[in-house]
Amino acid sequence: MILDMFSLSGKTAIVTGSDTGLGQGISKAFVEAGAKVLGVSRSASTATQEMLGEENFSYITADLSTIDPVDTIIGTALEKFGRLDILVNNAGIIKRQDSIEFSVENWDLVLNVNLRTLFFLSQAAAKQFVKQNSGGKIISVASMLSYQGGIRVPSYTASKSAVKGLTMTLANEWAKYGINVNAIAPGYMATNNTQALREDADRSAAILERIPAGRWGTPDDLMGAAVFLASSASDYVNGFTLAVDGGWLAR
Repeated sequence: MILDMFSLSGKTAIVTGSDTGLGQGISKAFVEAGAKVLGVSRSASTATQEMLGEENFSYITADLSTIDPVDTIIGTALEKFGRLDILVNNAGIIKRQDSIEFSVENWDLVLNVNLRTLFFLSQAAAKQFVKQNSGGKIISVASMLSYQGGIRVPSYTASKSAVKGLTMTLANEWAKYGINVNAIAPGYMATNNTQALREDADRSAAILERIPAGRWGTPDDLMGAAVFLASSASDYVNGFTLAVDGGWLAR
């Protein structure tokens, strides 16, 4: 049956940034599809665990501005679940400042979280997939700014453009191991990262005017795409960044 291809029954996943927003929504989607999930975030993912239940969702806290927690994250997943099948690199931050004044601190912090840790966590997951001889799925969260320049967010744009490129190069190298590496580029979503935009009446109106769907996206809008890319339904999808944007890029 075709729907069986979308099942995640018996699979285990790591989802970073699982405490709120898109990471919480992706964790919910995976559990509903049958997976067990280890959430990783700087703040405790207690609300996500209460929503999904301790038998389905465990979490650890980690500072992803450094790669120091990478081995602990992989080790905890193996300790709790015995294997790893899926990694979702969702955690990310944004700093807004005019590019002419943009600080080294804002540059390094965003690139460390959004790109450096993302790469080395992906590398560690891939090594585990190879060790298991099981294949695996890696999904990174990109952005509309993987395609566009944005305003006042140079480090975020650089990091998300790099995520799109990195997704392709890792897919090229790791497909031979049965590892699918893809990304999701959310459109303008109602999350913590966009709170400032949504509270700016003029900017919010300009954004909504361009979105054919006529609304901000929600974490629920990513659930189907995430399950697809994590499941056997996407076994021949490699190196692609899937836009879930209400039609933003079509304009």
